Amino acid sequence: MSSELTFALEAAYAAGRSTLAHFGTPFAVEYKADQSPVTIADRTAESLIRSAIASRYPTDAILGEEEGESGESSRRWVIDPIDGTRSFVAGVPLYATLLSLEVDGEPQLGVIYFPALEEMFYAERGQGAFRNGRAIRVSPISRLEDATVLTGNPKHFLAGPLRTAYETVIGRAQVGRNWGDAYGHALVACGNAHVMIDGIVAHYDVSSVKVLIEEAGGRFSEITGGTGLGPSALSTNGALHPKLLALFNP
Repeated sequence: MSSELTFALEAAYAAGRSTLAHFGTPFAVEYKADQSPVTIADRTAESLIRSAIASRYPTDAILGEEEGESGESSRRWVIDPIDGTRSFVAGVPLYATLLSLEVDGEPQLGVIYFPALEEMFYAERGQGAFRNGRAIRVSPISRLEDATVLTGNPKHFLAGPLRTAYETVIGRAQVGRNWGDAYGHALVACGNAHVMIDGIVAHYDVSSVKVLIEEAGGRFSEITGGTGLGPSALSTNGALHPKLLALFNP
């Protein structure tokens, strides 16, 4: 394990634990220009991680959901202090603190910590993927009819041109669930689910996810098949990826 990954695990853990001081309690919720919620827990968690990076890696750049981008470097830390703020606000424990390190725009390591579940997922290029210290691997199934398919908000599919493909995928899958955000992607990485489809994501939502999925033996892309980190995301066990891309891009 590299010193950077050790640092990322410690920073994400400390920031994630800080959110528990507010989880399940009354707190103010503000709404940003895009109508996404933000709370004191989001801001405190990001501030903790930024301070840790500034102390340990002062020349590295940072991209965070709440405070934007700072610094110029080929090395950039990407922070989502609470991925799934709507879940957090609603008292649902399926939210995560995300932290990744990118080099020249490519994620090299990623940490996904679920504070309310006490679950830590992490991966580093060439070193595999782990859940609470145990190696994880995607499922080998190859039939959509045998798959558990997870999605983000269904309205991102039902109200647009992807509706027919979305309904086909859910109709053919053995099980369909709406366990969104990083939680869905993490379940694919450890083989408990087989497909996660996110209709709308930002860079900081999936930087950690990409390296986790790929190091677990799966495949990550945009729904279109593109290699960018957004504006959509498709994580699979790899074997099902061509089938999903064909359905969403006829």
